Amino acid sequence: MHLYAERRGSGEPLLLIMGMAGHHRIWGEPFLAGLAERFEVLTFDQRGIGTSDRADGQFSTAELADDAARVMDEAGWTDAHVFGISLGGMVAQELVLNHRARVRRLTLGCTSPGVGSGERRGDSARGAAGIGPGPERLLAAMRSGREATVLRTGFEVNLSAGFAADPAHFAAYQEDALAARVPVPVVGMQFQAALQHNAVDRLPALDVPALVIHGTADQMILPTEGERLAMLIPGARLELLEGAGHLFWREQPERVIELLSN
Repeated sequence: MHLYAERRGSGEPLLLIMGMAGHHRIWGEPFLAGLAERFEVLTFDQRGIGTSDRADGQFSTAELADDAARVMDEAGWTDAHVFGISLGGMVAQELVLNHRARVRRLTLGCTSPGVGSGERRGDSARGAAGIGPGPERLLAAMRSGREATVLRTGFEVNLSAGFAADPAHFAAYQEDALAARVPVPVVGMQFQAALQHNAVDRLPALDVPALVIHGTADQMILPTEGERLAMLIPGARLELLEGAGHLFWREQPERVIELLSN
């Protein structure tokens, strides 16, 4: 399977794993340019997104982690620092759990460990899995087929209200979002993969330097999930970004670059 990838910068290798309904441009140029001053950065589009090979059927976060390992292989990397966000954070968890030697340092952003074997999954997707109202709003907008509605809804549920109030921020988000195709059926499969993700019982056995970052105004995955992740991974450091939304690195790029660099 071929996945579209881009690399830039110099320094220690850093793999970025994007989340649901996202692609490589959603990282944003200010963030990527800043990272490239300190790292050799590798971004890619998940299966079915952009010009990456199509997704022929339902997949799991573990299968997406195998995809990420292949992207590293194609780049000639034996290992790297790994930063995964949202669904990409779940993929990053599976990457370190199933390919431990590939991960130098693990950073998980705005993501969840899933529902463990000893926990009860509620009747709805929300609740036990720590999912906020954002994903349902976004999926409903995508089903409407109206591009303007999808863009505006995606912007509103992914960024904090204060950040979203600036028209310039929406213009930049719109330009990035439209840079690659994101098929609705693939987003549905990504959502199902996220709902089925379960690393709760395996994370306590990890031996890896780990950082967990979460915005306190996240509408997609609740900040309590970041707190839960940091408790599950031995020695993990937790950074809560006050007032930031789901795409916290677009709101506070300098701060996130600093966290990834230290």
